[in-house]
Amino acid sequence: MARISRPPGFDMTYRPERATFLLPLAARLPSLIYFGAACVLVLTIAFAPYVSPTSWLYREIVIGDMTRVVSSSMLAIFIFASAAASIFRQQLAGVVVRPDGIEMREILPFGMPRIRRLAWAQIDRVAIPRANPAAPEGPRDPVAKGFKKIRLDLWNGHHAFLPDVAKQTDLALIIERVALARAIPIEGGTGLVDDLGSPFGDEEEGADDDG
Repeated sequence: MARISRPPGFDMTYRPERATFLLPLAARLPSLIYFGAACVLVLTIAFAPYVSPTSWLYREIVIGDMTRVVSSSMLAIFIFASAAASIFRQQLAGVVVRPDGIEMREILPFGMPRIRRLAWAQIDRVAIPRANPAAPEGPRDPVAKGFKKIRLDLWNGHHAFLPDVAKQTDLALIIERVALARAIPIEGGTGLVDDLGSPFGDEEEGADDDG
C-alpha cells in the first residue's frame, strides 16, 4: 500500500543537487589494500639502492636486477598502475543523484563500466526500506516487507534496484524527498521525513518566509 504523497503543484520544480554515492567500504576494501601494498612495494624498491650493499634488500633488488629480464622497478610500476586503476574503477561505481534524475554505475568484468540513467518522470513508485528497522512503524508509514534495497518501479512495468552504497540512508532520504515533492507513491520509507512537512528542509522554508 502506497503512502499518501504530496499533491502535485509547485513542488514539481524541486530539483535535488548533484550527489555521488560510492560503494560501501567493504566492497572497496580489497582495492584499498591492494593499492596500499603497491605503495609499500614501490617505496621499498626505491629505497633499496640506498641501503647497505651487504643487506638482503640490496642483494635481491639492486644486484638481482642485473640478471633479470624485467627489473624490479618496472614490475613495481606495473603493479602500482594496476592498483591505481583498481581504485579508479571503484570510484566509477555507485549511484549519482542528478537534478533531472538518477544514474546507476557498475563495473562489468574486465573493468568495463555500465551506466544506466533514469529521469524522475520515468519512476512511477519507489520502495524505500526503513532507516532504522528496529524503530516502531507508524500507522501511515508501514515498512514494506521483503526488500532491503531501494527499488524504483518504472513507467514501463520494469523494476530497478539501486546498489548498496556507503551512505545508504542519505541516498534514501534524497529519493524520498524527491518522491514526496513530485507526488510519486512511496512504499515503506525511511521514517525520517514527514510527508506532511516540506521536503526542502528548514533552511528553504525560512527563506520562503523571509521573502
